[in-house]
Amino acid sequence: MTDANRRTPWVVGVSGASGTPYAAAVLRGLLHAGESVDLVVSRASRLTLLDETGIAFRDAHWQDDLREWLERGADGKPGTFTVDVGGVRHWAAGDLAAGPSSGSYPVKGMLIVPASTACVAGVALGLSKDLLQRAASVTLKERRRLVVAVRETPLNGQTLRHLVALDEAGAVVLPASPAFYAGATHIQDLVDFVAGRVLDAAGVPHRLYRRWEGELGGSRGER
Repeated sequence: MTDANRRTPWVVGVSGASGTPYAAAVLRGLLHAGESVDLVVSRASRLTLLDETGIAFRDAHWQDDLREWLERGADGKPGTFTVDVGGVRHWAAGDLAAGPSSGSYPVKGMLIVPASTACVAGVALGLSKDLLQRAASVTLKERRRLVVAVRETPLNGQTLRHLVALDEAGAVVLPASPAFYAGATHIQDLVDFVAGRVLDAAGVPHRLYRRWEGELGGSRGER
C-alpha cells in the first residue's frame, strides 16, 4: 500500500460512562463523511451498552452487534438508520499489541465518546491499563487531535484537575452537554448536537445539527 492510499482512520474509544447513543451518533457521522474508524469498546462500556440498548457487544460477532447498535435511534427504536460498517476495524480492549497502541501506526486522531471519569483519570495519569487508555496516551504524545467527551455530573475537584491536565496536554475537553437553540424536537436531536460538536472538534464535516446564524428565534423556522 502506498502512502497515497494508506488507510488513516480515526480511533474511537467508547468507555463505560452512560451515553452510548452519543458514541453511535459519532460513529455514524464519521462513516457518513467517508472516514475510516478503528473502534475500541472498553469492557465497562459493554455493560453500559447492554443496559442502555439490550445489545451484547461480542468480539467474535462485533460486526453484527455494531450494525445493530448503529442502526438504532437514540430512543432505542431498531432500524432507524441504515449503516455500512465496512469502514470500521475493531480492536479488543485488552489487545495492547493492537495498531493504535503504537505511535508509528497512522491515525488522524482519537475521539473518546463518552468518556467516564475513570477513563479521564487513566488518560490524564498515563496509566494505559487497556487499549483505550494506551491509544489516548499515544495520541497525546504524537501531538494528534484527542477529543474527550466527558459524561458525568456533578464533577468533583479531582476530576476537574484531571480535565485541566488533559487540556494542558493538548486534548479538547468536550462535555456531553446538549444545547437547545438548534430547535430540538426529539431525543435524537439532542444526541446529534453533542455528536456534531465532537465532529466539529475533529474537523470532520457533518449536518447533524442546525448551526447558529445570529438570528433570534431561528430554531423555530425551517431546519
